[in-house]
Amino acid sequence: MNTQTAIHIVDNYLLNPTNPLTVNLIGAGGTGSQMLTALARMNHALIALGHAGLQLNLYDDDKITEANLGRQLFADAELGLYKSVALINRVNRFFGTNWKAVCQTFDADKVQRMPDKGKANLYISCVDTVAARFGIAKLLMDLEFGRYERNKPLYWMDMGNSRYTGQVILSTINEIKQPDSKLYRTIPVLPMVTEEFKELLEAETENQEPSCSLAEALEKQDLYINSAVANMGASLLWQLFREGMTENRGFFINLKEFRTQPLKVA
Repeated sequence: MNTQTAIHIVDNYLLNPTNPLTVNLIGAGGTGSQMLTALARMNHALIALGHAGLQLNLYDDDKITEANLGRQLFADAELGLYKSVALINRVNRFFGTNWKAVCQTFDADKVQRMPDKGKANLYISCVDTVAARFGIAKLLMDLEFGRYERNKPLYWMDMGNSRYTGQVILSTINEIKQPDSKLYRTIPVLPMVTEEFKELLEAETENQEPSCSLAEALEKQDLYINSAVANMGASLLWQLFREGMTENRGFFINLKEFRTQPLKVA
């Protein structure tokens, strides 16, 4: 029996890129808006540490409504604007970045018409529906891998939540070559959420009718569940950059009971 700790050693390009890492953040709602802010802070810190930083595209075709105010990071003055545009404008002004808003959903038909065909080093999905997750997974599995690392797809981090609970699952898009190690049992493939939890996802029932008010929205998702999931997910990503390895590929969180459960690399 192998008693060595299982870990995943991250792709070297994540740590030492020749250009800013390309990131596709999919979804600009409760979790996505919080994650964007966390990524902007992370980008600032990485550059200060000598890293090339991040270049991000934010995908979302929703517009800001009254029900979004308070639980999501939007203001009265932004009502009617595209969520992606409002958030990206704010981040670019505050941090001096040149990140991009894409006012459309991240699906195969639309992405294929874009110049880079939706390719990025890192994908982070903050979507509400099971169908959207399966659509993203299919698109990632169908990607053509080129010779160049600038937009070589490496990782997919999926973030989701219900009213009081949430989860983050980190996956590899392709096998990541691992160095030989006498200390650890290195794992080159981290399974996708749509493979590992396929039956649970398919059995999930969804009610995605838009909320008319903040009070109604809070019946579906508690006030701080999105920020808890986003900040812990960002912490996992930060660990990849700072330590170059991880023995956890995600976590489950229950905010009502103040419990978290790591998902180990295996």
